[in-house]
Amino acid sequence: MIVQPIKTRIFKQGENLFDFIRAHVKRLPEKSVLVITSKIVALSEGRVRVIKSRRDKDRIIKSESDWALKTKYTWLTIKDGAVMSSAGVDESNAQGKLILLPKNSYAAAAKIRGQIKKFYHLKNFGVLITDSRLFPLRAGIIGLAVGYAGFKGLKDYRGLPDIFGRKLKLSKSDVADSLATTAVLLMGESNERRPLAIIKNAPVEFTNQKTSTRELIINPKDDLYQPLFEKIRKVRIRKN
Repeated sequence: MIVQPIKTRIFKQGENLFDFIRAHVKRLPEKSVLVITSKIVALSEGRVRVIKSRRDKDRIIKSESDWALKTKYTWLTIKDGAVMSSAGVDESNAQGKLILLPKNSYAAAAKIRGQIKKFYHLKNFGVLITDSRLFPLRAGIIGLAVGYAGFKGLKDYRGLPDIFGRKLKLSKSDVADSLATTAVLLMGESNERRPLAIIKNAPVEFTNQKTSTRELIINPKDDLYQPLFEKIRKVRIRKN
């Protein structure tokens, strides 16, 4: 697998995302995945807010969250089935504004994939929209797949034997977030200006079926970290 980050000019609010991609990506090979940072998808959708006060920012974060808890440094939130800081609401590289997550990242990924497949004449191809998040008890951020299309985001090993013949009972591989983490590492988080990346020879199962937005979601009651979420009484997962 080869990950190729792409340096671009600064993406402008309200700009056409597909035209931007075409201007910076001259060729896309079969069986590749185009990675797009959620920030430019959100900018293309006009998902930007101007804030006047800290209270205004808190209100926006809570309105974007399915569940929110104020912590020492930030808001700990659940949005679309994923734990993240401040529901993905971001001030970095935003010129004093707030950039939200895309309205529906799965729908956005499917739309972009359709445009790209047609323009570049591709059969097996995926799109992955990424953000970043913190992992419990680990320093630093990793990548998060907020939406994807064209490949299966989960690989199920249950029932398969290990090297000694013992059948696996619980093992699944989070393909989408693993790819997101790899790409985000190279795309950067500061002033790199690499909002796009191409993953070549991606070890994924490509599909033309509509991606289930719940493929990676599990009930908090079944989560390994459930003891950390004891205070959660009810989590509202929005239906796309």
